[in-house]
Amino acid sequence: MYKVTIMYPNEEGVRFDFDYYRNKHMKLVAEQLRPFGLTKTGVEKGISGGAGQSAPYVCVGYMLFDRADGYDEGVKAVGSVLRADIANYTNVTPTRLISELMD
Repeated sequence: MYKVTIMYPNEEGVRFDFDYYRNKHMKLVAEQLRPFGLTKTGVEKGISGGAGQSAPYVCVGYMLFDRADGYDEGVKAVGSVLRADIANYTNVTPTRLISELMD
């Protein structure tokens, strides 16, 4: 199983619409990337960095794929559709991590 984690930094002046992200953007992601092996998506809301610190990320979204090249192949095919939707829910640039789940 392969996981793609999309992390949205908790920067000064960040705008993030969780309702839109959860109910519209992630549905769009699922529709567009399912043909490329997407099996599950999820959303995490940052609440703390621990020890009284602010959360380093306002939001973390994730996608699980059943094949290693699923995300890259999907983004090549439909990435422009997904990127065009980002401005509808945030004003920050996300960071991505692609990983292999070991357990």
